[in-house]
Amino acid sequence: MKGIPDVRGLTLALGGYLVVFAMKLIVYFLSGVLALLAEALHTLSDIVISGFLLVAAIWSVKDPDEVHMFGYGRAQNVAALVAATLFLSFTSVRLYEEAIPRLFRAGEVTYQNLPLALGVIVASMGIAAAPLVALLRQRERGAAAKALLLELVNDELGLLAALIGTLFLLWGQPLADPIAAIVVATIIAVSAVRLFQENACLLLGRSPGVAFLAQVESLARSVRRVLGVHELRAEYVGPDTVHAGMHIEVRRGLPIEEADRIAQEVRKRVEGATGCRHCVIHVDPVGGEAAAAGTLRAIRTGLEEGAREP
Repeated sequence: MKGIPDVRGLTLALGGYLVVFAMKLIVYFLSGVLALLAEALHTLSDIVISGFLLVAAIWSVKDPDEVHMFGYGRAQNVAALVAATLFLSFTSVRLYEEAIPRLFRAGEVTYQNLPLALGVIVASMGIAAAPLVALLRQRERGAAAKALLLELVNDELGLLAALIGTLFLLWGQPLADPIAAIVVATIIAVSAVRLFQENACLLLGRSPGVAFLAQVESLARSVRRVLGVHELRAEYVGPDTVHAGMHIEVRRGLPIEEADRIAQEVRKRVEGATGCRHCVIHVDPVGGEAAAAGTLRAIRTGLEEGAREP
């Protein structure tokens, strides 16, 4: 587990969530502040989701096998997708159900121990800040850690809304409590939709983008005796893990050993410069006009590369 960068932040967050959930729930029953119940439900979903993301982060580094030949990196995207669904279906909807009716009967609710509620909210903000800072200091974050980072930011925003609502309660404004709960629910819903969209796109095989493909093609063409590149394809198969495939053109009649060496050199350059972990090279022999045009392109590429060197 030490070799998995996401695990430390996820474990720290899970432990913090358990403490914060108990604090919020107890003080909700002591005070009656709906915003605290909103935050307690928010934290309960965080506990379930963080545990799921933790398992996914560990599982995602399993070596490829005959069932998943590109590895298990997408496990984190699946976990993030489930997390987004839970944010929407469990937490956000439940909070709306509790808060909206109270908007119309805010004056009927009695509140107690408001200073205690205020203290718990402030303490919760401090506890949530610890794993947030730990994740922000990580140089590399997988989908699971990114999902958790987003949720920790949401926690701080939700707690800030609860803090403001409780302060208004202290100042004799009972309508602030359901409004704060609705703000928390909306923060969760908006973030969940974004999280769902991002990870659904990755699971559908999102391309790393035009700039990445252009870089790969340029690297392939920079190898001596590569006359052309076509049918270049690439997609994410895990967090920051790309699978790429292409056809490179070489002169017809080239010995097979030399063609294989060229393909290996292309793979080495692409994987070394882009971090692409799965690069499949098909060698296509060409002749006649195609070979002549490819040779001219190769010469032009070499001259351009030389001109850029100091």
